[in-house]
Amino acid sequence: IKGLKIATVFLGRFTKEKVRFMTKRISQSEIQDLYVKWHTPDKVKAHCKAVSDVGVKMAEELNKHGYSLDLDLIRGSGLCHDVARIYEGHDRIGFDILTELGYEDEANIVKVHMKYPKYNDIENLDECDIICLADRVVKENKYVGLDERIEYIINKVPDGNPEIIERILLKKQETKDVLDKIAQIIGKYLPESMFDIID
Repeated sequence: IKGLKIATVFLGRFTKEKVRFMTKRISQSEIQDLYVKWHTPDKVKAHCKAVSDVGVKMAEELNKHGYSLDLDLIRGSGLCHDVARIYEGHDRIGFDILTELGYEDEANIVKVHMKYPKYNDIENLDECDIICLADRVVKENKYVGLDERIEYIINKVPDGNPEIIERILLKKQETKDVLDKIAQIIGKYLPESMFDIID
C-alpha cells in the first residue's frame, strides 16, 4: 500500500504537457511515405494540409486562453486524416494504418472524422474536436467557412435524400454552436485572412 501511494504521488506530478512530451507523434516524413504507399492524390494532400493548418491555428488561439491542446497531434492527424481517401471506408482504413504504426491518438481521430458523434463541452474541447471542426470549414484546399462547406456536402448527397440532408443540417447547427462559443472565448471569429492556405 505504501508503495502504491508513492507511485500515485509520482504519477500525479506528470502534467499533461510532460505526458505529451513523452508521446511519440507521427512525423512529416512518415506521412509523406503514407501518401506514396496509399496513392493519396495531390488534391487530397492539399486538403489535408489545409485542415491541419486551420486546426493548428484554431488550437493556437485557444491555447492563448487557457487550453492545452496538443499542436503536434492536431498537425499530424490533420495531415493524414484522408490518407486513404481513394478507398471505400477510408476513415476505418486510416485508423487501421495508424494503429498498426503505433499512433493510437492519431488513429482514433481519423476513425471518427467522417461521422463525429458529438463535440465535447466547450471547456473540454480536445484535439479530435478541433480536427473535426477544421474539416467542416475547409473545402478542398481552402478555408471557406461552415456555410460554403456544408452546401458543398449537401450538393453531393445522392438524389438529394431529405433524411441525409436533415442530418447534415442538424450537425451543421451543432458545429456552428461550437464555433460561436470558440469565438466568444478568443474574442473574435477566425476570419479567412488568418488562413492564407495555398495549394
